Formats: sequence, structure tokens, C-alpha cells
Amino acid sequence: DERVGHGFSLMTQSTGGHGFSGVALSTGGHGFSRAVASELHFGASAPEVLALRKTAITIIFAAFLAAIPCLAEETTFVLDPAQSRVDFTLGDLLHTVHGVFKLKTGTLRFDTATGVAGGELVVDASSGDSGSKSRDKKMKKDILETQKFPDIVFHPQRVKGVVPSSGASQVELDGIMTLHGEDHPMSLTVPLNVSGSSAAAEVRFVVPYVKWGLKNPSTFILRVSDKVDIDVHAVGQFTSVSARK
Repeated sequence: DERVGHGFSLMTQSTGGHGFSGVALSTGGHGFSRAVASELHFGASAPEVLALRKTAITIIFAAFLAAIPCLAEETTFVLDPAQSRVDFTLGDLLHTVHGVFKLKTGTLRFDTATGVAGGELVVDASSGDSGSKSRDKKMKKDILETQKFPDIVFHPQRVKGVVPSSGASQVELDGIMTLHGEDHPMSLTVPLNVSGSSAAAEVRFVVPYVKWGLKNPSTFILRVSDKVDIDVHAVGQFTSVSARK
């Protein structure tokens, strides 16, 4: 008999009218093959042959299931700093300040089977630009202290959800943000649009910077929010896509 399933074939070889002499399993394109052989005595009764066949098939499927974790591959997503940016919005009583930071580097690696992730996204803290040189100078010197802490870094730890080969999707990304020398756990919702090996994501979240230990730039006259809204526009390429579905 031959039965063909999800990427593997099951073959039982006949030994005349007395059952079969062996069972072989091949997983085709997955690069995994295993053979399980069971020699039977000639003259065995039909119930005995049937029972042995069932046992052999059970062993085969157990071997196949055990091999599945080995098939998982790591996918890597590399961001393009030239097309990516980090926008920020800080509100006060008189007007709202808009600005942007530049991305230095960004790499996200994740296991498609377990969701375990690694890599880092590095933002240049000294690149902050709100359109006012005096305000930016104060932000970098007194608030971010960029001479001590030149980078804002996000370390991915886990991806939850499915990244498709094309179309829109949404995943959850857990990780640690290092800001002003301190680590802060974060869980981000990431809407993304995938087209082949390319993808773009728009991520929004709030940073309670005062609660996280940074100075509040408010004065007696000018009062600003103790939270800043962040909008990340990320564009990049998948460098390994074979394991994505």
C-alpha cells in the first residue's frame, strides 16, 4: 500500500500472502527520512498481521511527529534605516510638539514554531528633531542625556501570531526597551503588510517617560505632558522566508 499525506509517504511492502516485511517513511522535501522495519513470521493469521500493521503505522506517525520541531526555521527581518523612522508627539497647554528620531539599525529574528525572538532595534537618541534647535538642545542635554545614553534600544523576545507570505496581518511583539539606561518590558501590537520578502509596519505606543525616571521639561509657564506618543514606521526585508506560511 502507499498513502501520501502532508509532505510524506507511507509504504508497506508485501511478502506474498503472509503480510508484509517492512514499512518505510519518507518526508519528501523536508529533508527528513526514517525507516521502521518489522519482520513478520510467515503463516501469521490475519488478525495478527492487522495488529502488527497498526503497531508499525503508530510507530511511523510517532516518528513523524517527533521530527516536526526539527523542521522549524528562523526567520530574520532586517529594517531599512533609510525608509524607517520614529515619530514622537508631545502635547502641552499651548501647542503640540511633533518630532522624529532616526533608526540606526534594526534586526528581528524569530522562530516560526516557538515564537522565540531576538535581535535589536537601535534608535539614535541624538538625532531627535522637533524643528526647534533650542528645544532639541534642551531635550538631548537635560532630558535624554544623549552624551551618556546615545541609543534607545528595543530587544525583541517573543512574536505571537502568524506572519503571512503576503497581505495584511497583526502580531504581538514582546520585548525590553532600554531608555536612559533603564530596561522596561513592553508588549506591542504590530499591524503589518507583507509582500513577498518585503514588509512594512506601523506601530503606535505611549512612553510614560516621567514615570520611567526622565525629567519633566515643564516650567512654571509651560506645562507639557508626562507621556510621549510614539509612532514607528518600519520598512524592511525578510532574509529567510521558507518557514513562513
